[in-house]
Amino acid sequence: MAVIIDGKEIAAKVREELKEKVDAMVNSEKRRPCLAVILVGEDPASKIYVRNKQRACAEVGIAQELYTLAENVSQESLEYIIDSLAQRSDVDGILLQMPIPQHLDPKRALAHIPAEKDVDAFLPENIGHIMRGDYGFLPCTPAGVIELLHRYGIDPDGKECVVVGRSDIVGKPMAMMLLHENGTVTICHRHTRNLGEHTRRADILVAAAGCAKMITADMVKEGAAVIDVGMNRDGEGRLCGDVDFASVEPKASYITPVPGGVGPMTVAMLMKNTVAAAEKHILKEKKCYEQRG
Repeated sequence: MAVIIDGKEIAAKVREELKEKVDAMVNSEKRRPCLAVILVGEDPASKIYVRNKQRACAEVGIAQELYTLAENVSQESLEYIIDSLAQRSDVDGILLQMPIPQHLDPKRALAHIPAEKDVDAFLPENIGHIMRGDYGFLPCTPAGVIELLHRYGIDPDGKECVVVGRSDIVGKPMAMMLLHENGTVTICHRHTRNLGEHTRRADILVAAAGCAKMITADMVKEGAAVIDVGMNRDGEGRLCGDVDFASVEPKASYITPVPGGVGPMTVAMLMKNTVAAAEKHILKEKKCYEQRG
């Protein structure tokens, strides 16, 4: 029977540790980290995600500003708001909640966020730093996966690591981060032939394809650590992951449930990035002050 990786418990510990950092920052620097979130339109799932982020900010002690824009907002108006937030020294992180309405260009909008405030780590500059291994921010979901591996003592060093999924947000950065942890990494996707032949080699298997219960027991190596990033609905409308949990759990050594596995870690890592951004801004302000002095 597998050890169930409890993402809720680990996320709570991360938030507790971050709260201690924020409290110390407020006491010593008289400054509180601040996250600005922009929500465009009325997407129900986006509203839930934003509320979760607001609750996490309140728990950690991060100041928050929410900008709710109409569904028909213009590209220029959206970019004007981002530009105004970019210029504010008291705003450490800017997050544009995705998806945004189809008439808007997300890449154009995101390009207005300064790299040092890109707490989602979506900008090409930050992605490039991940490739080089000298990153400041990591995309929140794959960062959450790495945090879970560390907290449970699962070391990718020298292990066969297979990532199913190649999205810019999860699959690709996940593969790079496992590579930086000295894993031997294979990326699979919808065009991969004989998928099971690859997944059965994995000591660490990360499923991030967005396909309900696609990873079944016959595709998993005995004793593998199985990390399920998927968030889907099954035929009965219940939440499920990319892994068929019931069949895979007896075969794995570690496994994340859905919900309650990777999901809570995504928001916790956003909080971690925001606090890190504030720490960098404080250092930058101190250097500027010293140079002027």
